[in-house]
Amino acid sequence: MNFSPSFARPLSLAAAIALLCLVTAAAPAYAASATPITASRSAVVSVPPANVGGDDTAAPEFDGAMVSGDADNGGDEDSPDSGSVVNRTIAKHAGKPVSAIGKNKAKSNPELSNSFDGVNFFDQRFSNGGNQFSVEPPDQAMCAGNGFVLESANDVLRIFNSSGANVAGPVDLNTFYGYAAAVNRSANPLTFGPSLTDPSCYYDNDTQRWFHVVLTLDRAVPTSQALAGTNHLDIAVSTTADPTGSWTVYHIPVQNDGTQGTPDHGCIGNRTPPFVHGPCLGDYPHIGADANGFYITTNEFDLAGPFFHGAQIYAFSKHQLAANSPTVNGVLYDTTDASLLLQPDGVPGFTVWPAQSPAGKYNTANGGTEYLLSSNAVFQDTGFDTRLRVWTLTNTSALDSGGVPNINHAVANVEGYGVPGSSAQKVGNVPLRDCIAVASCAAAVGSVRFDNVEGRLPSNDSRMQQVSYANGRLWGSLDTGLVFEDNPNVVIAGIAYFAINPNSLTVAKQGYIGLENNNLTYPALAVNQSGRGAIAFTVVGPDYFPSAGYASLDTKIGAGDIHVAASGAGPQDGFSEYISLSQNSLTRIRPRWGDYGAAAVDGGNIWIASEYIGQTCTFTQYQASPFGRCGGTRGSLGNWDTRISKLNIQ
Repeated sequence: MNFSPSFARPLSLAAAIALLCLVTAAAPAYAASATPITASRSAVVSVPPANVGGDDTAAPEFDGAMVSGDADNGGDEDSPDSGSVVNRTIAKHAGKPVSAIGKNKAKSNPELSNSFDGVNFFDQRFSNGGNQFSVEPPDQAMCAGNGFVLESANDVLRIFNSSGANVAGPVDLNTFYGYAAAVNRSANPLTFGPSLTDPSCYYDNDTQRWFHVVLTLDRAVPTSQALAGTNHLDIAVSTTADPTGSWTVYHIPVQNDGTQGTPDHGCIGNRTPPFVHGPCLGDYPHIGADANGFYITTNEFDLAGPFFHGAQIYAFSKHQLAANSPTVNGVLYDTTDASLLLQPDGVPGFTVWPAQSPAGKYNTANGGTEYLLSSNAVFQDTGFDTRLRVWTLTNTSALDSGGVPNINHAVANVEGYGVPGSSAQKVGNVPLRDCIAVASCAAAVGSVRFDNVEGRLPSNDSRMQQVSYANGRLWGSLDTGLVFEDNPNVVIAGIAYFAINPNSLTVAKQGYIGLENNNLTYPALAVNQSGRGAIAFTVVGPDYFPSAGYASLDTKIGAGDIHVAASGAGPQDGFSEYISLSQNSLTRIRPRWGDYGAAAVDGGNIWIASEYIGQTCTFTQYQASPFGRCGGTRGSLGNWDTRISKLNIQ
């Protein structure tokens, strides 16, 4: 059927797209502040043995749902997502930078008690016998507890003990969730399993259970990469406190087009008029928890079109999930509801990140309370704002009996922040780029191209990153453009952090973290019950290959000096930044980077995780057998790594 949203009809096409990419002009008739939903148990799975192998390159190398675009700034005004299926932005361009005083780089790391490499591109590409795609970026998840550390990325998982020894994996996420391989390279014709992306994980001290979440996009038929339109959040919940044992999987459909029991949010099934009805996409899911509920939030876009609708908040009974109940009570809140739009702007939520709390120290007032944070700069033509939105769910204990918690939101006025620009890299070995420029080598990875240059890394788009509720404060951080007072002409990417009293909306502490002439990106923070914590990030710039960094954090002094837990060994050298490989526009190449890190409180320690580049090799080493692997440190089409570190923050 033809479908034309009522708010688009009076407008020209250009005006309609500009408005729709920002937000629906008025609350649509379908919107409701709360919709009862159910998560259904589908399977019991276990962590299988690692199965690493396969050829260096074997077409197809790329998952069509994962290539192109990034959670980055700089979308063009007619199509902010630049054609991507997942991890989209609505930011139009970089905002003005804020002025700050730079932090010093510490000479030692007294808080660092352990640090080791996590999953990497090699694990991703060669898990499940090589029946995997080459994927960028890793989209890093990490959680810790009961003597284990679980780390996951697009699209692979490992489990370590607290000393850093690998105890399970690498295991591809398709196999872990009980799906067919991402690509079965031995089948004729080739077959494709669903596309999994954006993993998150959480260990719950109360229930002694592990939670792992992904967004799953179904294929139309097994012999094609074409998407069916249906997409769902998959929640895997461990059946014991041991993550190496069995897990129960739940499915929650999120296409929100009226199918499979979902509400109809009026999404559009194509990019150009005449618009037709189609499925939505539950993009960029992230998780939090309080004493009663387990929360997942998404950014809802049209799956096929470029339009953003609004953040969605899914709330489920945590106790029912932990008990592996056949069905689990839940509620969906749509932030395009008239009562939830930001006034006078008239915009919904974007990346509304739910809080996690240390050691089960939740807010139990008002029948249980969960807080969430989001930012607003992406909605502004200037790319700049001085407000955060504090979202509050109360009476969360009602979830156990199928009741509906109350939701409201308010604005906290904070120091300014703006969408940052991209980040320069230190110059080093880029053997994949060199390979593409040599005809005899390029034949093994793509087609020959002589004009590729080392790319600038994305710096995110000022969306909220990991949120913590601790010691009566709501902590959050995001990326922002910075200039230093003594060098106002050099704009860098840095971090803004905030500690807010969610009841009074006053700011207990706020500030910026930046390193002169270099960049800090993709922050992730965790704060313990005494109000002390750490914030992890990537350090990158003219003086640093992408490195894993961190700073201490508290409400007395704010952020401490910048530490480097693991120095980068070389620049990012992956397929997404090179013409002839990336499937991006020939005039606009963006390396994939991010799209988030992770941090977790575990007793007296804080675990942090960041993306970095832990390897380097020359073009000669890259060409040596086995081709492109550089001694098992990378794959021929990518070289991302992740780093996990344990900090003793008293």
